[in-house]
Amino acid sequence: MYSTSIQQLSNFKKDIAQLYNKINQEIYGVGVKKQRIEISHNKLLIFAQHKRVPALLTLSKNHHELTAAVDAALITEYKAKFKEQIELIFRLGVITILKDYDPITENACTIVYFKDAL
Repeated sequence: MYSTSIQQLSNFKKDIAQLYNKINQEIYGVGVKKQRIEISHNKLLIFAQHKRVPALLTLSKNHHELTAAVDAALITEYKAKFKEQIELIFRLGVITILKDYDPITENACTIVYFKDAL
């Protein structure tokens, strides 16, 4: 659907940023503080500064193992929903989505691998 023109890639990045934030709000109840998106061939990288959910922040002080497990479960749900929405909205085949989150710095990195180059 999206070709490689600069304007279309710019619009695609904007749309992806909005979708990323929307899903974040649905799952965590808060949006991201900031995002930076980069595209390279068939990969999309999202660098995001998040805001830690207050309940998880409170639990992490004395129950690190629990919050690590909850973070992992929420990331799994997030990736599934993000993949589904990308394929539905943009009609692009997604091979996989990788995501990691650092609760101390509240930074996350998400990599989306597409079947074809963007």
